[in-house]
Amino acid sequence: MDAKRAQEISNTSSMTKVTYNGTDVYIEHVDQQNGLATIHPLDNPNQKQSVNVSSLEER
Repeated sequence: MDAKRAQEISNTSSMTKVTYNGTDVYIEHVDQQNGLATIHPLDNPNQKQSVNVSSLEER
């Protein structure tokens, strides 16, 4: 995924299925300049992490 698409997904009110290493995640924030996204697993909102947007997959 690219940073622009990650930003579009994070701004939408509908739930687009996104995975990180096979885990369903929610995109909280996207830093388009650095290509990073702050995410958390859908089942654990307290487990936030920053990852490269290229490691995210839209399903």
